[in-house]
Amino acid sequence: MKKLFDNVSEVCSKVVTESYSTSFSLATKMLSPSIRQDIYNIYGFVRFADEIVDSFHDYNKEELLNNFEKELTYALTNKISLNPILNSFQKTVNKYNIDTSLINAFLKSMRWDLDKNIYLNKSEFNEYIYGSADVVGLMCLKVFVVGNEKMYEDLKVPAMALGSAFQKVNFLRDLKADHEGLNRSYFPDLNIENFDEISKKKILIDIENDFSEALKGIFNLPKSARFGVYTAYKYYLKLLKKLKKTPPIKIKSTRIRVPNYQKMNVLARSYVRYRLNIL
Repeated sequence: MKKLFDNVSEVCSKVVTESYSTSFSLATKMLSPSIRQDIYNIYGFVRFADEIVDSFHDYNKEELLNNFEKELTYALTNKISLNPILNSFQKTVNKYNIDTSLINAFLKSMRWDLDKNIYLNKSEFNEYIYGSADVVGLMCLKVFVVGNEKMYEDLKVPAMALGSAFQKVNFLRDLKADHEGLNRSYFPDLNIENFDEISKKKILIDIENDFSEALKGIFNLPKSARFGVYTAYKYYLKLLKKLKKTPPIKIKSTRIRVPNYQKMNVLARSYVRYRLNIL
């Protein structure tokens, strides 16, 4: 009956993905069915860890994260967990031999979110980005290449760049929420009170460079993953363009969103470009 339990666990990971992120779940649906569930499994894990440090303000976050990590260690070692999210994640980790150093780097960044409020320099910021986003891209890449180590090595840099781009767009979009709700400021040398076009442009240039590097890798992904990743890329590029047109005063006072009808338009246009091979 372990198979039934594993199936139930994977349904839970899919529900988490669909409940927390419309954009990511739509993009994941564009992946081949052969790898789709494993991406749900990865997302469920990173989402729950992120929820602990970002949302559970009325509970002991450090204790919750400690317990989560202990359960994860048990799950990875014994290939089972009664936490369905960890059970489905361990299945993917063991199936694709995902390096535990990637998982440890992710958890390190999550621990920083427990009590670290500002990033004073580029080095600290880059280390946080690596752990919170780049390694997630690398975990997904492990799934995409299905054991092809040469392809994995060739595509590591673009995969990390895509993770960085997504995370930095999120930081810019959530500038107000992070500052007022979580008392955090991720971008080094940025005082939100003095956020202006000059500081915004500096951030945008950095993100655009990440997107440019990421696109080089998307062209070379296996067909099973290429369209889904390209769709996610286009979603975030659309959000970046919207942020680019939004005055700094509005960015720091509200959360900028891409409406669902525009997301569907991005999906349709992306599909046409993909079928015409003009990514």
